[in-house]
Amino acid sequence: MRWLVDGNNVFGARPDGWWNDRPAAMARFTQRVAEWCRTHTDDVTIVFDQPVPERVLILAGGNLSIIPASRRGRNAADDDIVRLAEEASREGGGDLTVVTSDKGLRARLPTGVDVVGAGRFRELVRY
Repeated sequence: MRWLVDGNNVFGARPDGWWNDRPAAMARFTQRVAEWCRTHTDDVTIVFDQPVPERVLILAGGNLSIIPASRRGRNAADDDIVRLAEEASREGGGDLTVVTSDKGLRARLPTGVDVVGAGRFRELVRY
């Protein structure tokens, strides 16, 4: 199984004060996903909208990848997630799940890509 995670959408899904320190919120979320990855074989790629601090990037490894969006701005990760999902679809990647609650992003995904909402994924990784 392969997961593509809309990072900002997931860590921003609950009003827990993340907006006061986005880098810290990114780090908390990524640390939790990294811990989950240690107990699973699924490949997980988190794509974040803004530049990713070094303290977050160092959490990648094994079956966890972290990608900063290729452009800056709101919903910047969406373009990269769509591109990665399209590549996986062309390669026959039927085991791909995109994690987002963004309806606009969901509408842009290739047919057949599974989607899980932010809340469900947060429960899965116990974040």
